[in-house]
Amino acid sequence: MNIRIAILGLGYVGLPLARLLATKYPVIGYDTNPKRILDLLNGKDTTGEVESSLLREVLCEAEPDRNGLFFSNTIGDISLCTYYIITVPTPIDRYKKPDLQPLIEASRQVGAILSKGDIVIYESTVYPGTTEEECIPILEHVSGLRFNVDFTVGYSPERVNPGDTKNTVENIKKVTSGSTPETASRVDQLYASVIRGGTYKASSIKVAEAAKVIENTQRDINIAFVNELAKIFHLLNIDTQEVLDAAATKWNFLPFKPGLVGGHCIGVDPYYLAQKAQEVGYHPEIILAGRRLNDSMGQFVASEVVKIMIQKDIPVKKAKVLVLGITFKENCADIRNTGVIRVIQHLQSYGVDISVHDPYADSTETEREYGIQNQRKLPEDQFDALILAVAHKPFLYLDPKTITKQTSVIYDVKGVWDSKLVDKRL
Repeated sequence: MNIRIAILGLGYVGLPLARLLATKYPVIGYDTNPKRILDLLNGKDTTGEVESSLLREVLCEAEPDRNGLFFSNTIGDISLCTYYIITVPTPIDRYKKPDLQPLIEASRQVGAILSKGDIVIYESTVYPGTTEEECIPILEHVSGLRFNVDFTVGYSPERVNPGDTKNTVENIKKVTSGSTPETASRVDQLYASVIRGGTYKASSIKVAEAAKVIENTQRDINIAFVNELAKIFHLLNIDTQEVLDAAATKWNFLPFKPGLVGGHCIGVDPYYLAQKAQEVGYHPEIILAGRRLNDSMGQFVASEVVKIMIQKDIPVKKAKVLVLGITFKENCADIRNTGVIRVIQHLQSYGVDISVHDPYADSTETEREYGIQNQRKLPEDQFDALILAVAHKPFLYLDPKTITKQTSVIYDVKGVWDSKLVDKRL
């Protein structure tokens, strides 16, 4: 079987994978966003996940016959591929229910060009059963082909960590699976050929789906635990970070820290697992309790800042407050489902004047997504309150006293500044 790979979805997951596979195979990266394609054809990744030099090393001006990477937003350009890897987002809707529309649409597009002998691999995070119950029927219906007779399917969940330059796609062990033993082996061999971290072949697609969704759910619950501890220790007037530092001296203590939980994984994936659990008649108590706790932290931080302002006789209404960071995590540009927005919204409900500074976030995206005017450069004003919400590298060396008034509030959500410089740390 000739290997010619199409990657559908060129975001934080799809692009690094496409670049890596292109070092050994002909790869076509497909995305519906024309601007994204144009940027990539010019060797520019606006997410910051793939360096321009690495991208240009594999970039082709036309569809590659040998190793290399070509980009297109025309579905016909990927019709001759033999492997289709789907890496589209799987978000939640306003009611916190799984939104499978991007996955469904991608399945329809692949189904329309699917040929006998092709393999479709899903990487998007889903609840157990999604691939076989939702995606495969669409592939069969649109293509007119028979599953496991004319085409087969694999599932290999992404493990991308945006902004992490150490744990990159080629270095992280990859879970693989397939709808038949032969396909499982082919899928595993494909990833093993480029991933230095190795692979783990799961016994079934459902096992691979479940393994992925619990990875982030486990992390969400652990963070919820330390967030609850932070709330308790605030009431007891104990510094949470000092408690965690002391507890971490025990050899098996897990070093989780309190914070604002968001992003496309930890703040979303537990709802996928909860949805499937409820469908089979089980109400997941710990999973949803963790979600509620973590979602409440934005309001908690905002309330704590306002409380300290009142204690210092700083008028709250129209007070100038600077929030440092709006991305969902440090040192990356991803603003999807960021927990910082809840801090901002709750502060705005008190009538404060909010400014946001994030050197990584795209200002056009923050305006479009949240109606927030992000300043890429540090404002020169003096602020009544300062909140370190995201621990970007430039913020670690910032002296908060230089941008705050003599009487002000400095609140460190991430616990990275010297405790002597701040009024409170989460």
